[in-house]
Amino acid sequence: MRFKPRLVAWELTQACNLTCKHCRGSSIQEPESKELSTKEIKEVIDEISEIGNVIILTGGEPLLRDDLLEITRYGDKKGLKMVLATNGTLFGENKGIIDDLKQAGIKRVSISLDGSNPDTHDKFRGMDGAFERALEGINALREKGMPFQVNSTITKKNVSEVENIIELSQKLGAEAMHIFLLVPTGRGKDLEEQELSPQKYEDVLNWFFEKRNEYEMDFKATCAPHYYRILDQKGGELHEGGLDAKTGGCLGGKYFCFISKVGEVYPCGYLPVEAGNVRKESFREIWNNSKVFNDLRDPSKLKGKCGDCEYDKLCGGCRARAYAATGDYLGPEPYCVYQPNSG
Repeated sequence: MRFKPRLVAWELTQACNLTCKHCRGSSIQEPESKELSTKEIKEVIDEISEIGNVIILTGGEPLLRDDLLEITRYGDKKGLKMVLATNGTLFGENKGIIDDLKQAGIKRVSISLDGSNPDTHDKFRGMDGAFERALEGINALREKGMPFQVNSTITKKNVSEVENIIELSQKLGAEAMHIFLLVPTGRGKDLEEQELSPQKYEDVLNWFFEKRNEYEMDFKATCAPHYYRILDQKGGELHEGGLDAKTGGCLGGKYFCFISKVGEVYPCGYLPVEAGNVRKESFREIWNNSKVFNDLRDPSKLKGKCGDCEYDKLCGGCRARAYAATGDYLGPEPYCVYQPNSG
């Protein structure tokens, strides 16, 4: 099989204790009965384990699912690398859950820091004290020996703090630093004016490349396929192993997919074009036969300058941004300054 789901992000619940301005979802206070049941989740894990590698348990706030440990244990037993994406604010008051997560099979936890200080982060996260609670959570992870990474979504509001966020992340002991460039979907639609300009986007990615060897952490740019064009231009190397694999461009529908709380399958959490639903058909069938997935796997279908670009395979542009800007997931990436070689 040429295309395998190396990474599956799974929205276990939309329930969350924060109201982050850039979130793809709209948070609610409690998990809902319509969410996939433990039994349904295990059945899909059975399928993913046959062709996949890593499951990212996300939300909402996945710690609000009562069956999180049971789901984690099951995925681990099936040979999958289980990773947890959380806002980190709940660990400080319940450090014991970290031991439980380790024993259940969680290999790494990702925590979001969208500012290097309480003012920026708390405004982003919609809760006073979120920054300090996230740091408490990170310190609890480090105390318990749980590997963790820091995720940061970059906007005009915090781009000046990126280096400080990286410095803080290394000081805290993060294994990796992943930056996400804002995609205007979900609540993020209200932040369109906070998107970086195309040139600033390019400048940030070039700066990020130059900084990657100055720190002990692994660096990865997510939702930023242009980074892999820059990597190629500057003589960097791709690598496919580990949780920080640099495999090139937009992975949506090729090596990555997103499963919603009710079983909808999407190329990624930011591209709201449904490929199928695991309540109606098998995951394998969706992965192999979905029209949107097969479209995304064929760079010859890209339109505009993305279709003309010599980096159509290595980069291919962010399909979610193309969809947000044009209504066509095969359309040109609106935040790329690179001009394809005419020859």
